[in-house]
Formats: sequence, C-alpha cells, structure tokens
Amino acid sequence: MHDHPDVQDCAEELRAALAAHGITLPSLGVDLPTVAASYRTPPLIALGNCNLATARALVAALRKGVA
Repeated sequence: MHDHPDVQDCAEELRAALAAHGITLPSLGVDLPTVAASYRTPPLIALGNCNLATARALVAALRKGVA
C-alpha cells in the first residue's frame, strides 16, 4: 500500500466545494482499491451515484462556473 496523504484532503475539499453549492454526493470518497494497489498511478476519488436532482444541481453549478 502506498502513502497518499493528499487524496483524502482532496476528497474533503471537493465535498466542501460541492456543499457550497448545496450539492451532496453521499458516496463521495477515496477509492480504496486504487490507494492499496501496487501500481504507480495516483489513487482515484470515487464520486459515486446521485439522483436526478443532484445531477441537475451539478449541471447548473458547472454551467454557472463557465459563464
């Protein structure tokens, strides 16, 4: 298992940024198999599933950020 101290911080920063837009992804977190893997690629952050309302909120927040 490799040490990736920043991956949990990044997941928490993403959670906070989404929360600032009223968006919650309950299953957002660190993808443990990629943290524990022996290959050298960086670990993944799992965004998980979301309902239609959350997906629409994500679309709106992303579009607002581009404008």
